[in-house]
Amino acid sequence: MTPSALTELSPSQARALRGVFCDIDDTLTWEGRIVPQAFAALERLQEAGLRVIPITGRPGGWVDHIARMWPVQGVVGENGGLWFYMADGKLQRRFMQDEETRIQNKGRMSALGERILQAVPGTALASDQPYRELDLAIDFCEDVPPLGQSEIDQIVRCFEEAGATCKVSSIHVNGWYGDFDKLSGCRALLKERFSEELEQVVGEYAFFGDSANDSPMFGAFPVSIGVANVADFLDRMPHGPGFITQGYGGHGFAEGVNHILELRA
Repeated sequence: MTPSALTELSPSQARALRGVFCDIDDTLTWEGRIVPQAFAALERLQEAGLRVIPITGRPGGWVDHIARMWPVQGVVGENGGLWFYMADGKLQRRFMQDEETRIQNKGRMSALGERILQAVPGTALASDQPYRELDLAIDFCEDVPPLGQSEIDQIVRCFEEAGATCKVSSIHVNGWYGDFDKLSGCRALLKERFSEELEQVVGEYAFFGDSANDSPMFGAFPVSIGVANVADFLDRMPHGPGFITQGYGGHGFAEGVNHILELRA
């Protein structure tokens, strides 16, 4: 299904929103840096009374910082494996798996990472791997020369042959042992933080994303918006966004937020 232009979003859909979920890499960023207008848009959403919750494949260490320092109501990280938020001035840290399971899986992931690096020349462990709690991130273009689609597919096969779940983002292939994704992490945060059941409020939140690991979120939210670079991944997604921006990365996010706020006004 081809996404509709963002201009097709209706005023009634925009006015029904109480919050915005968003990916980070190549959704709030572009060419490896956060877009200033996109970061400012997070604050503008809050000023308009909307909740802001990033949903990212980035590690727990990053999520700790973002939950503390950014204008957000919480953060889901490691593709749904954990969610952190501030409450009464203290950081609350939640995980899909208990500590013993996480320790066991880290050992399995470490061995799997070594096998992948040997099997697919040119790959590397993501530079943020030391800050991860549940998953393994294999870099195919962030800090290494960009690899082709065949190499990315080979990384995916290595994960799947090892019995791991994996998702492809715009920069990494992330793999983990366990049954979770961005959508289940979103569901868990909403229930704990706001006492909301996702299926009952799904029309009251928008989601912005850009790549294949966002597909579960695109499929769940009626107001799902892909920034322009999502077009590169549509053929890899079971579910694509309902709408698409003209701008790329964080420029597209700022465009989308501006349009939502204009419709609400």
